[in-house]
Amino acid sequence: MPTTPATAANSASNGTGTQEPIMLELVDKAGNTIGTAEKLSAHQAPGLLHRAFSVFLFDEQGRLLLQQRALGKYHSPGVWSNTCCGHPYPGESPFAAAARRTHEELGLSPSLLAQAGTVRYNHPDPASGLVEQEFNHLFVGLAQTVVRPDPEEVEATAFVTAEELAKRHAEVPFSAWFMTVLDAARPAIRELTGDAAGW
Repeated sequence: MPTTPATAANSASNGTGTQEPIMLELVDKAGNTIGTAEKLSAHQAPGLLHRAFSVFLFDEQGRLLLQQRALGKYHSPGVWSNTCCGHPYPGESPFAAAARRTHEELGLSPSLLAQAGTVRYNHPDPASGLVEQEFNHLFVGLAQTVVRPDPEEVEATAFVTAEELAKRHAEVPFSAWFMTVLDAARPAIRELTGDAAGW
């Protein structure tokens, strides 16, 4: 990973916003880097389009690993979401960022992690007033080791089938971006898990 002021100052993350990467990579609508911006300002309305990633990991039974975001996070605390999501450091590849943050947040290294396309969206978060305007790189893979979540990042985890996810999604709060990134990743998810898993 390139060493920049942002990476040097923020090599550790505690989930509260104080030590997460403070600079994000701004992009145009085609995903080309056009600059950087401070993390919070990039998320304040109307939002600045920036690079992000989302990871979907599955167990051998084809169940998706969900995480509930830690209650101490300043953005979307306590909601359920995909396995891991975040932002690359400026100059860091999305693949490297996805693998790094999955290990930092959940204590596991993904197996067979593969690119699953990109999706661009603009999702306001009514609870916080922040805006997710992201060019999101999607990744799918397997979770084949024990999950050891960092409690400052992750409140809880759960492996769910497609049917269990639909039930949970109807009953508890999920991140504003969850269904957008899940739907965009479905072709790659089906290829990984097979038709019988129902994704």
